[in-house]
Amino acid sequence: MIFGRRKRPHFWRRVRDTVWPKAGLRRALIYISHRVRRLPGSPYSIAAGFACGAAISFTPLIGFHFLLGALIAFLIGGNVIASAIGTAVGNPWTFPFIWTAIFWLGRLILGHPNGTALPDELTLNYIFDHTWDVFYPMLIGGLPTALVAWLIFFWPCYKAVARYQAHREARRARARERREAKRAAKAAAKTARAEAKGEQS
Repeated sequence: MIFGRRKRPHFWRRVRDTVWPKAGLRRALIYISHRVRRLPGSPYSIAAGFACGAAISFTPLIGFHFLLGALIAFLIGGNVIASAIGTAVGNPWTFPFIWTAIFWLGRLILGHPNGTALPDELTLNYIFDHTWDVFYPMLIGGLPTALVAWLIFFWPCYKAVARYQAHREARRARARERREAKRAAKAAAKTARAEAKGEQS
């Protein structure tokens, strides 16, 4: 592949770079922002797709985030690639907070604010091994949280993409005007040289 690595990094290094990017978290977020804004499509489709991926991250359906985010994005006319990028909202830093929040919200909705407590080191095995005590409340709490998250992520993303696309179109329009002005100047110069030769002859 052109500009690809000569030697692919081993699996654990790729995992480490995913969890903690070598370039730093801030640069990784800037990179994701550029990737989202440069995706092809309307501001709505890109923002809706990203919001779908972000929203599905607020559910305990680990392993299905990519698929479900893409499916929901497809159904509402969102960009599927943007939905895949949006699932990055759910990551090793945010999952502990997300899981705790949706668990307690689910318990509250079900009318059981007190009950099974989450362990200090919550794992996927624990979640799925305790289906009714943990997974079910997390699912119930995750659904309204996902809806709110969709709205929270949609509008800023929509405005950012719309602003970027408008700026890009204006830049392209200025570039076209400059090219047309250069062509007009060349045509005028060519005409002037032809008229000068005609007068000389």
